[in-house]
Amino acid sequence: MTMPDLDSLRLLVLVDELGSIGQAAAALGIAQPSASKRLSTVERRLGLVLVDRTRRGSALTPDGRAVAGWAHRVLDEVDALLTGAEALRTQHRAELRIAASMTLAEHLVPGWVGELKRGRPDLYLGLQVRNSDEVGELTREGKVDLGFVEYPYPPTGLSTRKVATDHLVVVVSASHRWARRRRPLTATDLASTPLVVRERGSGTRETLDAALRAAGVTAVSPLLELGSASAVRNAVAAGAGPAAISALDVARNLTDHRLVTVPVEGIDLRRTLRAVWPAGRKLVGAPAALLALAIGRH
Repeated sequence: MTMPDLDSLRLLVLVDELGSIGQAAAALGIAQPSASKRLSTVERRLGLVLVDRTRRGSALTPDGRAVAGWAHRVLDEVDALLTGAEALRTQHRAELRIAASMTLAEHLVPGWVGELKRGRPDLYLGLQVRNSDEVGELTREGKVDLGFVEYPYPPTGLSTRKVATDHLVVVVSASHRWARRRRPLTATDLASTPLVVRERGSGTRETLDAALRAAGVTAVSPLLELGSASAVRNAVAAGAGPAAISALDVARNLTDHRLVTVPVEGIDLRRTLRAVWPAGRKLVGAPAALLALAIGRH
C-alpha cells in the first residue's frame, strides 16, 4: 500500500466538509476533473471505494468518511510538525522565546503556537525542547520568556499557571505477562519491578517517583533510563519491560495494539501541566497572549 500525498488528503477532507468534489476542487483552485482523478488515485492506493459516484453527484462512502476523519488528523499533525520546526529553527533570534518539556512540545505547544501565529503572522517565535528541570532553569535564568513543564508539584522560584492535566499509564508489550493480568497492579508491584523510565529531571520520572513516595513505597528501580518518550515506547514495545508514561504519549500505540495498558490501584498518577515564568514578573504582550491561548484550550 502506497501512502497518498498530502494534497490528495486535503482534497478528501474538503469533500467531506463541503459535500461535493466540485466545491472541494474550487476551494483548492483546481479543475473538477483533476480532483476526481486525484481521488481515484487515492482509492487505488488504499484499495477502497471512497466516493459514491452517481448521476445526481458524488458523495463519500462510509469508508470514505472514515478515511477523511483519519486524514484530518494526519494533516493536523503535519501542521503541528511544520509549526514546531519553524519555532525550533528561529529560537536564537526570536521575539518570543519559549521552552517546553518533551510531552508538551510534542502534543500541545504546536497547537497553541499555531493559533497565536494565525492571529500574529509576523511574530518571530523560538522554541527550545528540554526536560522539565531544564525548562525551569532556562526560565529562572531569563533565557526564555515562558516555559511549559509537567512537574507533579509547582516548581520553586517561578510563577505558574495550570494549562492542562495529564496522567501516567502503565504499559507493556502485548507479549508481557502483565498484558493478561486480571487484577490491578499495586504501588508495591511497581516499586518492586524494574521499569523502563525517563531520565531524572523529566516531568514523567518526577511524577512517578512522587506518586510512589506518596503511596508509601520506595522510588522505582530503573531497568533502563532513556531520554525521550519515543525511546521508552519503543523499548516497551520491543519487550524490554513495563513503563509508566504519559497517556498523551501512548494514545496512538494503544490503538495499533503495540502497547497494552495495565490497570493500577492505590497510587495517584495524575499530574498538572503548567506554564511557568520568572517569579514577580508580569506577563505582557506575546507571552501573555500565548498563555491565554493555552489556558483557553483546556
